Amino acid sequence: MFDLIIQIITVTGVLGVLILMFAENIFPPIPSELIMPLAGFAAARGDMNFFLAVTAGTLGAAAGAAIWYELGRRIGADRLSAWSSRHGRWLTLTPKDIDRSTRFFQRFGAPAVFFGRLLPIVRTWISIPAGVADMRPAPFLGWTLLGTAIFTFALTAAGYALESQYERVASWLDPITTFLLVAGVVTWIWRVIVFPRQQANRND
Repeated sequence: MFDLIIQIITVTGVLGVLILMFAENIFPPIPSELIMPLAGFAAARGDMNFFLAVTAGTLGAAAGAAIWYELGRRIGADRLSAWSSRHGRWLTLTPKDIDRSTRFFQRFGAPAVFFGRLLPIVRTWISIPAGVADMRPAPFLGWTLLGTAIFTFALTAAGYALESQYERVASWLDPITTFLLVAGVVTWIWRVIVFPRQQANRND
């Protein structure tokens, strides 16, 4: 995966960074914890401008987040609750979970979006409850851009600083990333299996 991302970034430049980060926020096949450090690595080698890489990564991630936000806003809390009562097992969500998250976002919308964009996994999905809770677009985009810019800058700077050692770092970063992806899938399967019992407990 290390060599593949480097090849994409080297050939396509900052446009490739933007596309990869957009794709990572739509459906995360390649985590940004690999994309942006490798963009920083490429910048340290002189293959691209550091700040353009950060800007491209930030805009790509924010564009992906905006799509999830708009999807959540169009679906709305009522329709999502009705859907979860019939098919919630596949998202491991109950109507009570949706009501709880909606109330949370109505109270802590801005901080939740900002800090959510700094956390692995959470930053991809935080946009959906923000949209469902009908958070206003301007604050959502503003806090998303701010949190994403900080996160993206930190990852890119790490790759830039580790230029001389990056191949060594990648030798253990790749298996860790693969493990996290597999662990995420296994966790989802486990939650789907135990979901009926969890739902029954929540309804008691």
